[in-house]
Amino acid sequence: MITQQKIEEHVERLGEMHPPVALGSVDRTINRPDVVRDRYGDVLEYLARVELEVDRNVLELLVLLPEVSEVDRFFYEDVWQPQEIQHGLILDRVQLDLGLPAAEPLMEIQMSMKVLGALAHIPAIQDIARLLYYLTGASTERQAVLAYNTLNKGLQELGEDALVNTVVTPIKRQEPGHFAFYQMSATSLIQHNVLSPWQLFLAREMRSFSYTLVGVNGRKRYLGDMGGVMVGLGLDTQLEAYAKEIGRLEARLLWAGRKGLEYPQYVLDALHDSLSMYRERGGLT
Repeated sequence: MITQQKIEEHVERLGEMHPPVALGSVDRTINRPDVVRDRYGDVLEYLARVELEVDRNVLELLVLLPEVSEVDRFFYEDVWQPQEIQHGLILDRVQLDLGLPAAEPLMEIQMSMKVLGALAHIPAIQDIARLLYYLTGASTERQAVLAYNTLNKGLQELGEDALVNTVVTPIKRQEPGHFAFYQMSATSLIQHNVLSPWQLFLAREMRSFSYTLVGVNGRKRYLGDMGGVMVGLGLDTQLEAYAKEIGRLEARLLWAGRKGLEYPQYVLDALHDSLSMYRERGGLT
C-alpha cells in the first residue's frame, strides 16, 4: 500500500537530489544552429512554452483543489514549480540562441477548470478532481519523458554535445520523479478506496470527454502544434505504442474492470486528432 508518508518521502528525495537546473550551468554552444533550428525548432518552442506555463498550472491546481493536501502543496511549491520554471527558462534561452522568437506561455485559466473548481468545494467532487489532477499530471509527465528522451537521442546524433549534456539530460533527469509522484498519489487513492463506485464512474465519464494532450489547453492551434511535435520527434509512426506509454496508468486505475485494456481509446483519439489538425493546416504556425 502506498501511504502519504511514502509519497512525502519521495517528494523530499526529489527536492534533495534534483535541485532546479541553474541557468549558469548551461553550455550554450551549438555547433550547427541552422540544422538544430530546422529539425527541432518547433519541438523546442512547444516544450519551452509548456514548461513556462507552470505558474498557470499552479493557479489551476488551487482552483481545482481548494483544500489541497500538505503533501500536494509540498510537491508543487517546493519541487515541481521551481524545477519546471527553470526548464522553461533554459529552453527559451536556447530558442533565442537559435534565432527563434521567445516563448509565449498561455496564462489564462480555462473555463472548464473554473466550473469544476466551483463544484470542488463539495468533498465528494474534490476527491474526483484530485484523481483527475493526478492522472493528468502522470500523462503530462510521461509525454515529457518520451519527448526529452527522443530529443536527446536526436541531438546526440547531430553531435550537439553541449545541448545534450547541459540542457536536455539535466531536464529529462527530473521528469520521471514528477511522474512517480502522480502515479503514487493516484494509486494511493484507489488502493485506499477513497472514491466510491459512483465517483469512479463520474471520473471515467469526465476523463473521457476532457482528456487532452500536454500543452493543448483547449486551443486548436496548440492541438496542431502538438501534432507537429510528434512528427518532429518521429512519434507519429507508432501511435498505438505511444498511447500505451501515456495511457497505461489510467487504464490500470480508472478502467480496471476492462481486462486487457492497454490504454483508453480517448488517448489514441487525441493523438489522431492532433496529427490530423497538423496535417490539415500543412504544418506549424
